[in-house]
Amino acid sequence: MKLSQVKLVVSDMDGTLLNNQGEVSQNFFNIFEALKKENIHFVAASGRQYFSITEKLNGIANDITIIAENGAITKQQGKDLLLIKIPKEEIKDLILLLRSFDDIEIVLCGKKSAYIETKNESFINFFKEFYSKYKQVEDLTSIENDDFLKIAVYCKHGSEEQLYPHVKHLEADYKVKVSGQVWLDISHQNANKGFALSQLQNNLGITTEETMVFGDYNNDLEMMERSYYSYAMENAHPNVKKAARFITKSNNEAGVEMVLASLLEKIKLSKQG
Repeated sequence: MKLSQVKLVVSDMDGTLLNNQGEVSQNFFNIFEALKKENIHFVAASGRQYFSITEKLNGIANDITIIAENGAITKQQGKDLLLIKIPKEEIKDLILLLRSFDDIEIVLCGKKSAYIETKNESFINFFKEFYSKYKQVEDLTSIENDDFLKIAVYCKHGSEEQLYPHVKHLEADYKVKVSGQVWLDISHQNANKGFALSQLQNNLGITTEETMVFGDYNNDLEMMERSYYSYAMENAHPNVKKAARFITKSNNEAGVEMVLASLLEKIKLSKQG
């Protein structure tokens, strides 16, 4: 396996490409330009909203592929490559179930916008980091004019311990993912980053051996399987470290950039040799 043969680089955002302040380093943008010159395609794959990802990667958004909402939507130059919806008639039942739990906030993630019922300003300020386009509504079950990609649930006491056990039974019909310390996502069964990446690989004619992936949380597990060069961040969930073939430094130590710089150096040496 030759590192210099990599043609596709896929990175999660939070806890991976972004530091703990939610920032992308200038060094990454410099590295991106070098990758582009080597015809290596970059993919941002995140549980975030599409519009939030384009804000974070402003300036290069039209040169990359974006897998958003945990794989429910894939876009390139503003065009949909993949869209996996939850049927509207099922949304109501899911929201009614979630409303029965205490100390959570529900985000209905549509293609056009995210929707919230809450008036909790503290949560809204936190939530705006991940959702650039959103609307406050009186009733999430009454929204009609949108396609629904995901329901994101905020659980301040810990999504894995406090919420997941109560919704685990939904896995018979949905993809239920602990996507962060305080986030849990409910999507269509086929909506995951790995499925979205497999579709993109097929479209581009790129193999798993030519793919490099970076991630840190459980919603990255499926895409780890789609890459030989699978990297867990040092700050990653134990499940991700177990699934990944390699480990790099943490998101606060520019672990992604470190590996990509090494990749570019290997390509340079292979050309010389």
